[in-house]
Amino acid sequence: MIKALLTIDDIASKNTPAIVDYLNEKGIKALMFAWGRNVEYYHEQAEYALKNGMIVGNHSYSHPHFSEITLEEGLKEIEKCEEVLDELYKSAGVSRVYRPFRFPYGDKGGGNKDAFQSYLIENGFNKVDDRAIPYPFWKEKGLDKDIDTSWTFDFEEFCIRPGSGFTKENVMDKMNDPKPPYGAPLFEDGGVHILLLHAHDETEEMVPGYYRMFIDYLLEKGVEFVDPTFL
Repeated sequence: MIKALLTIDDIASKNTPAIVDYLNEKGIKALMFAWGRNVEYYHEQAEYALKNGMIVGNHSYSHPHFSEITLEEGLKEIEKCEEVLDELYKSAGVSRVYRPFRFPYGDKGGGNKDAFQSYLIENGFNKVDDRAIPYPFWKEKGLDKDIDTSWTFDFEEFCIRPGSGFTKENVMDKMNDPKPPYGAPLFEDGGVHILLLHAHDETEEMVPGYYRMFIDYLLEKGVEFVDPTFL
């Protein structure tokens, strides 16, 4: 048995509603991390995600590398996205129960990491329940203690771009890699994963329905998707 929580970064996008419809068709509730500026561009699409059962969390306002900006700038990124999300939940008529956060690029702030973690704790952000994740690297890297939401497997489908040489076949190869360079093997029996996919219109242009292709494959392989829960 392999269990997985699906997380989707960088909403909102033009293809967000189609992704949401597909997930509901399959009975999958995803945790979506919103780039605040994208929500402003695609507010209706972001509302659609909320109104149709997804949880939307904070992914900063402009998606910077947090180790390349000051602590003050980082806090402003988080707080500005919070303002956008508060308004989004209000306009969607959905109660905002949970406040998860994910750093862009998984960049936790370099020398300011501890300060950011303290801020997230003190300001009521929620940690995804990751207690069942069995992989040694999760604890070795302190991810079991961090408040922000990391991942155990990244599809890296965002690399599918004109001229990149990276294709859907490369994603499939990564999914079947028994010894990935980062994270844990996807199809190891007894696995518990936090999966990372992205809502990118650029990927949709290259591989229409890419999310359907990869998730259908996981379902065929017997992966059981679980709803987001928090500590």
